Amino acid sequence: MNVPIVNHPDYVAQIGDDHRFPINKFGELIKILKNKNIANDANIFEPSEVSISTLSDVHDEAYINKINHLTLNKEEVRRLGFPLVKSVRRRSFVATGGTVLASKLAVKKKLACNTAGGSHHAFSDQGNGYCVFNDVAVAAKYLKKKYSYKKILILDLDVHQGDGTAKIFENDDSIFTVSVHSKKNYPSKKQISNIDIELDDGIADDEYINVISHVLKKIENQNFSFVFYVAGVDVHYQDRLGKLKISENGIRQREKLVINNFFKKKIPLCGVLGGGYNQSFEKLVNLHSILHETCNDILNN
Repeated sequence: MNVPIVNHPDYVAQIGDDHRFPINKFGELIKILKNKNIANDANIFEPSEVSISTLSDVHDEAYINKINHLTLNKEEVRRLGFPLVKSVRRRSFVATGGTVLASKLAVKKKLACNTAGGSHHAFSDQGNGYCVFNDVAVAAKYLKKKYSYKKILILDLDVHQGDGTAKIFENDDSIFTVSVHSKKNYPSKKQISNIDIELDDGIADDEYINVISHVLKKIENQNFSFVFYVAGVDVHYQDRLGKLKISENGIRQREKLVINNFFKKKIPLCGVLGGGYNQSFEKLVNLHSILHETCNDILNN
């Protein structure tokens, strides 16, 4: 049985081929997953747009309306980093719906992945850094309501701090936030997660994996009901926005370590992409596919 994978053609918004954000990676990722026989018609699930009511459990109504009706002001668009066009609005709703769907599939199958998601710079009332809605926060609130989960973990291993996620849940003891990120990278103003690990520039595989192992040991007695895993690959040494020196092998080790850790404890895990801005587009897509490949291998072994 292949791991459930959530994908939608509208994950690729029309922002221009020269945009700094590699939006086409979402379309290419599902192609490579099909080529690797990880994704097929039987295990690809297409999401609907997230509902306004589900969004409203995390995001302010006024902000949702601004996105829905394309009425952000110039400063808000600048912070967001995307042009506010219809396809960006569509992508924001459907990608958030994708993480909600992937989380429900993970409840049933123990592992599931979105082929987008991890928009952790979005706050309740504003978007930042290519993040419109905080899809993981929205999905976490949704699961908490639907399944009455007592404690949900959001494990964020993107190279940038999950600042929006930390702020959204700063007063919510039922959502435990962990961010392992580059100390001297965006955002300049960090928020306070339950656990923040700041990494020095240039850290390499062995030290990085030791840090991740230490974090997993630190939280092993928390009795989590569910895990969201933000598997950013901008930790890679060739990433344009990262400052670390992690190899492809290091990312493979990380995914295996993290996913195995929760799978063997029978804690459902939903994987989302997080960031990736590699100098090589082909390399970037391959790095993102490691999340889905690892989940699939673990599910079938």
